[in-house]
Amino acid sequence: MPFPILRTPFVVLSDILNLLEPNEIVAASFCSKNVKRLLKRHYRQWKPSKWRLTMIYVESRGRVDIVTSRDGKRTTAMFASHISELKEPIPISFARKGFVTTFYRRRSIIYTEDRVMGLKITVDYVTDLFNLYVYTLEIDRYGVWAIDWINEWQKKMLVRFDFHENSNYNWDGEVALDYVLRNARASDLYILDDNLDEKVSDNFRFDGEMGPMRLLWINFSGHWVTLNNLITIDAINIIVRESSLSVSNLYSFIRHWRAGGSPRLTFLRLELNTATNFEKFEQEVEVVETDIVGEYNLNKGAYWHFDNGYSIQRNDGVKAVIDFGDEHFVMMVCFGENLYNRDNYVKGNSDQQFLLHQK
Repeated sequence: MPFPILRTPFVVLSDILNLLEPNEIVAASFCSKNVKRLLKRHYRQWKPSKWRLTMIYVESRGRVDIVTSRDGKRTTAMFASHISELKEPIPISFARKGFVTTFYRRRSIIYTEDRVMGLKITVDYVTDLFNLYVYTLEIDRYGVWAIDWINEWQKKMLVRFDFHENSNYNWDGEVALDYVLRNARASDLYILDDNLDEKVSDNFRFDGEMGPMRLLWINFSGHWVTLNNLITIDAINIIVRESSLSVSNLYSFIRHWRAGGSPRLTFLRLELNTATNFEKFEQEVEVVETDIVGEYNLNKGAYWHFDNGYSIQRNDGVKAVIDFGDEHFVMMVCFGENLYNRDNYVKGNSDQQFLLHQK
């Protein structure tokens, strides 16, 4: 028996819609213009503030995902595919509309001859339906076009950006990486992921600026990051793997920080791929205290523990703890004096990042 959704009281209707997943809501919106209008009106009045929309274009395949909860549960709201993947005769309406919409296992799929145009249509449809904006952009080399499109298409800056690539593809990684670094912007999380080292040579250099952002995470191939890059990055947290910075570079960065440089930085972690020798550390750096034991709260239950930390001090009095070894260099900035309250430190919403074990 058909359900009279258009005649359902608004209070009851809201409860029903709140039970549906984003992909089910998208599918329902194609039932009729009246149903779509009803759904849009609902999401104008009840904006899902905790929902986060991700635009994905990887390996020339596009889709729109929505994260609906704090635990990161992700649902694909809509796919964008090439018309050649349609497993049924192409309808006559395709010549007029330029796309075909089908449904398979509660999935809405738009087929077009142009994959890029298909994803643009998909993003426009879903953002309009849910009254959302693109929160995260996730692309590889084939999706760099989306950077300029997002910058022109929406007023709000991306919150998260994820660029990753498979080394099996034959492309000029240096050109793509340089374009991404110069044009992609994200206020919260900026990730350069996967295996780029076979595509980015030791001679690659980036002379632009990055930030502002909360976290820059160069997950692989950080050998191209120079001392000047590190100094000019405007980020609160920086993580670089496969760093080629020398010990003298690190001493220069410490002097830069002590003089007031990189004022927003609170955490820096470099995973080193070169031989290190910090034997003259105390002579090169004005150390305030040695053999500091404690841990730093990174995020979501992750911690950095140190047993032989060195304390240094900025010209304005702010201190930092440095922990280093053969394969890592970590710098953690201490704000405030409340560094020993374990009860506060272990709270899920605590703003206390340091826990120093008193001697």
